[in-house]
Amino acid sequence: MFDFIHAIDLHTPAMTVAIALAVGMAAQSLAYHLRLPGIVILLLAGVALGPDGLNIIHPWVLGKSLYIIIGFAIAVILFEGGMNIDWVRLRRQAPTIRRLVTIGALITWIGSALVARFVMQWDWRLSILFGSLVIVTGPTVVGPLLRRIRVNRNLQTILEAEGVFIDAIGAVLAVVAFEVALQFSGANVAAGVLHVSSRLAIGVVVGLIGGSFAVLMLRWRRVIPAGMEKVFTLTVAWVTFQASNMLQPESGIMAAIVAGLVVGNVWTGSMQDVKEFKEQLTVMLIGMLFVLLAATVGLSEVTALGMRGLVAVAAIALIVRPVEVFICTFRSGLNWREKTFLSWIAPRGIVAAAIATLFHTRMQELGIPGGDEMRGLVFLVITGTVLVQGLTGSLLASVLKVRRPRGQGFVILGANDLAISLGEILRTGGDEVILIDANPELCSAAEKRGFRVLHGNALDDRILQQADLDTRKAVVALLPNGGVNLLFAESSLDEHRVPRAYVAMHRGAITASRVEESHARVLFGSEVDVDLWASRLRRDSASVDAWRFLGTSSEEAPETFPVPRDARNLVLPAVVLRGEARFLVDEKYEPRKNDVVRWVTFGRRNTDVQSWLEARGWEREDDDEASA
Repeated sequence: MFDFIHAIDLHTPAMTVAIALAVGMAAQSLAYHLRLPGIVILLLAGVALGPDGLNIIHPWVLGKSLYIIIGFAIAVILFEGGMNIDWVRLRRQAPTIRRLVTIGALITWIGSALVARFVMQWDWRLSILFGSLVIVTGPTVVGPLLRRIRVNRNLQTILEAEGVFIDAIGAVLAVVAFEVALQFSGANVAAGVLHVSSRLAIGVVVGLIGGSFAVLMLRWRRVIPAGMEKVFTLTVAWVTFQASNMLQPESGIMAAIVAGLVVGNVWTGSMQDVKEFKEQLTVMLIGMLFVLLAATVGLSEVTALGMRGLVAVAAIALIVRPVEVFICTFRSGLNWREKTFLSWIAPRGIVAAAIATLFHTRMQELGIPGGDEMRGLVFLVITGTVLVQGLTGSLLASVLKVRRPRGQGFVILGANDLAISLGEILRTGGDEVILIDANPELCSAAEKRGFRVLHGNALDDRILQQADLDTRKAVVALLPNGGVNLLFAESSLDEHRVPRAYVAMHRGAITASRVEESHARVLFGSEVDVDLWASRLRRDSASVDAWRFLGTSSEEAPETFPVPRDARNLVLPAVVLRGEARFLVDEKYEPRKNDVVRWVTFGRRNTDVQSWLEARGWEREDDDEASA
């Protein structure tokens, strides 16, 4: 049936990489629509297209280049993982993370080795090698899972940091364990311990140097041309990784992580474009790698494990991981719900697959038996943990009540006087309001009014994380820059899944149709001169007044909303109180009888304001009555 495919020479290095890239992207798109963990579809696709399936992908035609590709891809993946770690949160959870990646790694190693020895009935050498391979979890699987589940910040920090750092430590431990296992002796064990320490130390030092160099170049004006920051950081990741490996083999993973950590937490420039580039590149590389690695695995390697293989996977997930977590989190301040969730989430990822493939190749070259079974069980652990934990993690987080709360307060982009006045209206309803602005003077003035203010670029992911954007009811973009307002709203909706975003259309800089395309709302229902109203409020020539809609208006008067152009410098509708509900005015608002709206009004034309509103069926309301 597939003779026409075999007539074409697909088994060239270039075609192998191209097919793996294409299949990787297609598999991840399919997984997204099926709402399944992407790695599961990638593994199935790789096996299906490999020699035991349709015989389309032959990774071995790449020769030694396969491991070079794997190495550089892992460097980018872990560099990006390091960039995403928040240093402030990392320090808060440092004791727990440190224990998980040291004591926890040893517990997992020993526990998994015992499972392999007594469940699979392997010899001690093979069991110990297997145990070293399943130490790692990894950001490639933990990151997407956490983005979907959105657990509280403590758990997120612990799982993200554990996934990144355990990859470096686990990879070094596994390689040293393999070296010692080939020629076991007391002297080799002692040398192995020294090699672990030296490789990690060299990786940290080289990573600090590489990351610091990157930050220096990025901060030094005009050294790195505008628009080349993304390519430059990618180059730094690869050079740092390879330089560290040149000094000490297998130290490059730690170097890439540390360099990413430095760049992500020290460089003060906008990181959003760089992070997006790295994330997209990571998605592409993960897809390609898993397809290539899965294609090296024969179905017979997995099916030959039988029921014992499933029991081994269950024992690692249900016994070894919980023992590790509860020992490492003793007196950590985490409650039993958080510990239980940590115990359940430990999916294995790309590093485990890559090292298992490397070990399999070396064992075949040296004539050591058991490589097929070991690699098959590692891939079964990857598939089982990713599939089961990925499908049940969300439900378990809800049952254990460890999700971040949703619908809590507002984030306003801008700390001008109009933003402050809007924030004060929202605060009267009991909502927390956070302001973001890059102007230190405006930030200081807002703080004196009792607001929590974040000083910095609102498009910087670290600022948005500090604002806990994904827990908010809505975001409000209220800068006198319509373009930035729209970018902030789009980022909030698309990346942080905020339920609603309101955009101020300052002086027609953007159109209502453009706002609608981004799925945001038009703040105040029409365009507004932000500078004018902020200036009026600062000079006390404007005020906030409550008006109740009576449901009637004079026959000749037009409707109130949207506010006509000739009245936009007279009144500005801000917030609606409807029974117990409180919401912002947007282009879709239609007043109902007894709605109370807080208007920002021009005080120097009070008579005109009163006449305009009364003619449209509004009656002034006492502030006390409106609040009640």
